[in-house]
Amino acid sequence: AYARLAARALKREGQHTVAIYTPHGGSLHYPPTSAPGLVYLGIEKLLARCTDGLIFESDYMRCLYERRIGKNVAPAQVITNALLPTDFAPHEPAPDTADFLFVGELRRLKGVDVMLRALAEVARTRPVRAVIVGSGPDREAFLKLAAELDLNGIVTFTGAMPAARAFCRGRAIVVPSRAESLPYIVLEAAAASMPLIASEVGGIPEIVAGSDTKLLPPSDVPALVRAMNAFLDHPQAALVRAKKLRDTVQMRFAIDTTTAAVLDFYGRLITR
Repeated sequence: AYARLAARALKREGQHTVAIYTPHGGSLHYPPTSAPGLVYLGIEKLLARCTDGLIFESDYMRCLYERRIGKNVAPAQVITNALLPTDFAPHEPAPDTADFLFVGELRRLKGVDVMLRALAEVARTRPVRAVIVGSGPDREAFLKLAAELDLNGIVTFTGAMPAARAFCRGRAIVVPSRAESLPYIVLEAAAASMPLIASEVGGIPEIVAGSDTKLLPPSDVPALVRAMNAFLDHPQAALVRAKKLRDTVQMRFAIDTTTAAVLDFYGRLITR
């Protein structure tokens, strides 16, 4: 609504505006029949009426938008998130680091509960430690679940911090999400050559395409248990896979390529 009012004001002043919009994951991830889903989809449809161009950060998000909002709403292009050269610093875990790391918003959508349940199963047969980095609306629920699963001393909740600072706190990163768009944390972990255990959701398959990194079904605790145990049993093999993924990501998600694509898309819309 604010965007429409701003556009009208500029038009009254005789200025022509080009409205370019990137639909993000949050609004489209709510079930379309839920109350939040109905509200957000209604807003998306209103925004579509005053949008001259759409940039999607993943092909998954493009397909989801077309299913829920409509096709041919405006000229559109998939232009992925990108990484800076400085993002490709090697992963250097601290000497006393935990085995597994989660970095993200603490909400059910991110699958933290799945990770906690998997850790409880792994801890039945071997020593294991994990660090949960982030904040969010479900933090208290996850703390309660960790206590119920007797994970005191196994899982540490640190609060939010930048991913680059968090990476040294774990040997492998776990992304157990139930839904995603094109998560930056996966790109950043891949750029750092950090072993990745992630769900096959959203645009994550687009990130690992061309590598030998395997993804897991979402909400599948036994599958995550197997993946965690496999990392603990064969950490060097996981590092080899991580370096291959880094090379793939470096070729496909460079900032120069993305910048050129954005400027070209803007230029074509302005020319029109």
